[in-house]
Amino acid sequence: MAGTTTDFFCPALSERSGWLRVDSNPCDQALSGFRVDPGSPEAARAVRSHVLNQRVSAEQAGTGGDGGIARRILESPTSATVRIADLASTLRRQGVKVVDFSAGRASEHTPEYICRVASEALLGGDTHQTMAQGTPEYRAACARKLLRENGLEADPETEIVATFGCKNGLTLALLAIMNPGDELILEDPGFVSYAPTIRFLGGVPVTVPLEPELGHRWREERLRAAVTPRTKAILFCSPHNPTGTVHTPEELDMIGRVASDHGLYVISDEIYERVTWGGRSHTCIATRPGMRERTITLMGLTKTASMGGWRIGFAFAPPPVIEAMVMGQQHLTTCVGSFTQAGAAVAFGEPPPPALTEMWKEWEERCAFMTSALDALPGVSCAMPEGGFYAWADITGTGESSEALAERLLKDHHIAVVPGSAFGDQGEGYLRITCVKSWEDLKEGVKRLKEALG
Repeated sequence: MAGTTTDFFCPALSERSGWLRVDSNPCDQALSGFRVDPGSPEAARAVRSHVLNQRVSAEQAGTGGDGGIARRILESPTSATVRIADLASTLRRQGVKVVDFSAGRASEHTPEYICRVASEALLGGDTHQTMAQGTPEYRAACARKLLRENGLEADPETEIVATFGCKNGLTLALLAIMNPGDELILEDPGFVSYAPTIRFLGGVPVTVPLEPELGHRWREERLRAAVTPRTKAILFCSPHNPTGTVHTPEELDMIGRVASDHGLYVISDEIYERVTWGGRSHTCIATRPGMRERTITLMGLTKTASMGGWRIGFAFAPPPVIEAMVMGQQHLTTCVGSFTQAGAAVAFGEPPPPALTEMWKEWEERCAFMTSALDALPGVSCAMPEGGFYAWADITGTGESSEALAERLLKDHHIAVVPGSAFGDQGEGYLRITCVKSWEDLKEGVKRLKEALG
């Protein structure tokens, strides 16, 4: 492909004609030399950020100002995890045999018993919008799950709202509690979408570094020092993405003390809560003394039931917060899908059957295999995660930056990983690698990594 193209067809970026005039061919840069079809939707997604960040001028785009694109988008990074996964998909469609360790997607499909219930609901006519808060059946199933697995007695009528996964739950939570200019304390490294979502809604993300010597945990004095009169909430993830840290009750109590002392909300992203390793168990911070009334708990099935395409989850919070979140739901999305709620009600409402528990056991074995293999590579140090399913590999011994190594692995060895710098400044020097791919992909990936780093 040429390196100096002026007209580029990108249907995802223009409602008028699909054409944007840019300084150079964004596919050449975003795809690092791979040949792709520039008119494909996959290519459009892969280069979206690159095109937007060129700040298309009035002369180039003919729309005035920044090309008509809002500053909140122009000033936001893409989701590195989604972008790299889309790029890997694009390359596979072009015939490149990519081993994709980027996005947090397991190789397994959603268990059949969940799909069957959703299919029966769909074919039975359950195709209409539901209550904005979610169906009574789904909310009741979520309440049973909280009591059975987390020791929380929840009122499904006033304390639970159905969400399109945890990202939607976070958006609704922020709409409910955060005013423009309010600050939210985040982990660094932390999930790539937290800070952009806060900024989209007018808030200010304030990151506090996690301490590697503490197993990627906060130090209380540093967390306290980040609180200002504008701080509204503390947002954290456990089991943690990307480091795999699982907080103990004592560590949760530390976060709770800081929140209670300053009158803050806590937003707890617990999307990986069902997958903890080495005999560890997950504790909801809402169960800790004094925390139920100030905690917004986000849960979902995207990760632990291989239901990423379903976009289904829920939030558990005090009634006034749930009421506000429901109002946001009414105006933004109306409701979560009817038949997806039917399937998810089974996934949450019943104790996990062997179809799930055996899968989780297998995932622990894959995590152990992958982290051990990574730890044996020259210049790499990698421990078994405490929970979740990512390897957080320290690559400082290679002498390469995380972005440079990730790019080299993809371009020269067709291995897709996420550079640690995508998760924050404290992520530099690491790669995040998804461990719950098929055994075939794991072994092939290790072989290629040995060739790249050996």
